[in-house]
Amino acid sequence: MRLLARVVLPLGLAVGVLTATTACSGGAPSPGPSPAPSVKPTPDAKSTAPESTTPPTSDTPATPPASLSCETLIPSDTVAALHKQGWAAMKRDFAFGPEPVPGGIECLWSDPAIASDHGLLYGWAPIAGADAKARQEQLVASGWIREDSSRGVYITADPRASLSQDEDGYGMTYLFGPGWVTVSDTKQGLVLIDPRS
Repeated sequence: MRLLARVVLPLGLAVGVLTATTACSGGAPSPGPSPAPSVKPTPDAKSTAPESTTPPTSDTPATPPASLSCETLIPSDTVAALHKQGWAAMKRDFAFGPEPVPGGIECLWSDPAIASDHGLLYGWAPIAGADAKARQEQLVASGWIREDSSRGVYITADPRASLSQDEDGYGMTYLFGPGWVTVSDTKQGLVLIDPRS
């Protein structure tokens, strides 16, 4: 239930839309307000990296589910909890910079009654082969941090420039898997993304 509790944090602790927009353009997010004092110290990326393994790869992009939407991208109980607190999803194309990834989706959940740039970001897109590799290299060249794992390749924003961080100190993070990529405002948020939810 720790993950469910995370999605209902106050808006002030969630990621800014501007951070998501900047991140998708391939650049490092612009520095924002300091994290709340209760946030744990930023981890050293080398000491917290998962065991180095060969990430799964694919030369063929995954096929987007026919029912892909903001309501099906994350678990139904999480969607219900967000709706219960009055939040709604704003759907947009998954993009790195100005070029959308065909078949992809990004959803920014926030309270439409409050004028704010903050919310929770969840996204999924089909991507593979040379295109996936090029996107990873572009992010790393812009100052993002790469971590290989058995789940795939994590590319996370420099924690010193993250507006929002999870309890392990990770801000906005991409996960490149075999034929797909996901994105969330924190690394912990990635575990909620399942386009078959």
